[in-house]
Amino acid sequence: MQKKVLKVNPKDNVIVALLDLPAGESVHLDGTDYTILKDIKAKHKFAAVDFEDGDHILMYGVIVGKANQSIKKGEVITTENVKHQSAKVVGKTETLGWTPPNVDKWKDRTFMGYHREDGQVGTENVWLFFPLVFCENKNIETLKDIFEKELLHDKASKHQLLLRSLLNGGATVEVEEEEPDTRIFKNIDARFITHQGGCGGIRQDAEALGRLFAGYVNNPNVAGATVLSLGCQNLQVQIFMDSLHALAPNNKKPIVVYEQQKSGTIDEMLTGVIKDSYEGIKKANEIERKPASITKLNIGLECGGSDGFSGISANPVLGEVSDIMAAVGGTTMLAEFPELCGVEQELVNRCINDEDGVKFLKLMKDFEASVVAAGSGFDMNPSPGNIKDGLITDAMKSAGASKKGGAAPIVEVLDFTEYATKPGLNLLCTPGNDAECTTALVGSGATVVLFTTGLGTPMGNPITPVVKISSNTILAEKMSDIIDFNAGTVISGEKTIPEAADELLELIINVASGEVKTKADVLNQNDFIPWRRGVSL
Repeated sequence: MQKKVLKVNPKDNVIVALLDLPAGESVHLDGTDYTILKDIKAKHKFAAVDFEDGDHILMYGVIVGKANQSIKKGEVITTENVKHQSAKVVGKTETLGWTPPNVDKWKDRTFMGYHREDGQVGTENVWLFFPLVFCENKNIETLKDIFEKELLHDKASKHQLLLRSLLNGGATVEVEEEEPDTRIFKNIDARFITHQGGCGGIRQDAEALGRLFAGYVNNPNVAGATVLSLGCQNLQVQIFMDSLHALAPNNKKPIVVYEQQKSGTIDEMLTGVIKDSYEGIKKANEIERKPASITKLNIGLECGGSDGFSGISANPVLGEVSDIMAAVGGTTMLAEFPELCGVEQELVNRCINDEDGVKFLKLMKDFEASVVAAGSGFDMNPSPGNIKDGLITDAMKSAGASKKGGAAPIVEVLDFTEYATKPGLNLLCTPGNDAECTTALVGSGATVVLFTTGLGTPMGNPITPVVKISSNTILAEKMSDIIDFNAGTVISGEKTIPEAADELLELIINVASGEVKTKADVLNQNDFIPWRRGVSL
């Protein structure tokens, strides 16, 4: 029988409703009876004690808010009676111990990946087309249309068939559910990126975009790339090439570069681009999957559309996976710095090197200062959907979000566009925005991204599979077309967190081996939004 309520940490003074609780109902937890004073929806919290104005609200064992009026025991916690509050950070105060999980069943596991000359191993084999500036988006879109029709032979979607039937006067257009794979090349995919950057903003944003693209080309999921430039933009070809050389001095991947202002007509340029790209793609198709240790995986950890269950089901399941990967020698990255506000002290104490603790706090401080200068603040991070489903303060959201990073020591703190090279748990400075975070994680080397959600989001990426993990069973059933894994079984009591983590890691290995396509991949959800830290000029 499913439990009705949960106290996440013994220190907490609020309790989570796991089911809808009507006013007047009495619930029993840890030897204490609680009478619900007002209707409480599942995922929301109620007071475990009487609060006075100014009292701290504790959840996950940390400060997540402050009462701004009296709150009675059994009363629901809301944005009206609680405001954002987080603990002060004083730098590293202790070194936290860690007992790694038993990984006997995982230490010798392998996946079928694409081995690159630099020793990295990809989960995909992609030829990537991208522009250095938004002026070339139309040419990228033209190439996408050409290559997808002639090279990839994409079949018509059900919605294309619907429109086709309407054009035919409503006549039904039949299509086989399982069409044969008619692609010319079986071992390579072509993916296409467009964006709104490269010029018009501050030079630092253009340079950061160049480093981001260098990270994408260096990502082992990419076999080679076609790069289009206009010629006069801030992000010059040389800036991109210098960034790539700094990251991968011995890069052996083929790069096709065309600059429109040197090429003459669009027709002349596209003719050359198609011929040269085809030769590169044909060569890359010769690369085949081979066994590789799971220690070669680089797993990005993020959340989006979170709810009140994310921090007690899906995120801790990712934390267990992250700890397993750290214990076997793999790499994970925890991102979304605005959603680490309130748990900085724990994270600083987990940094192996003191310099990384200092770097983390500086990145957090500078990030928040830029947000405040824009007239906002980290306290305004929870979205209307977050609040509606129980995440009413940024510190509460952050305390649950940080659970994706497990308990392993932090081996390195990375700024945006810095590439992960150390096995273990890394922190990567990104926004909380779903697409910007995913984009950044892949640019820093993620070959698989794990994305938890309680409300549902179709987010994907052009070169890296994004595995969607639902925090609750209702979402997994309602939006089954975008959810890959249901962690709601933790809420219902069907599975423990370690059991769910083991099941998820098996899925990750299958995805990394190309045996299972993520729902985002099936939907062709290839989102790419670079983080612009500056302003437009």
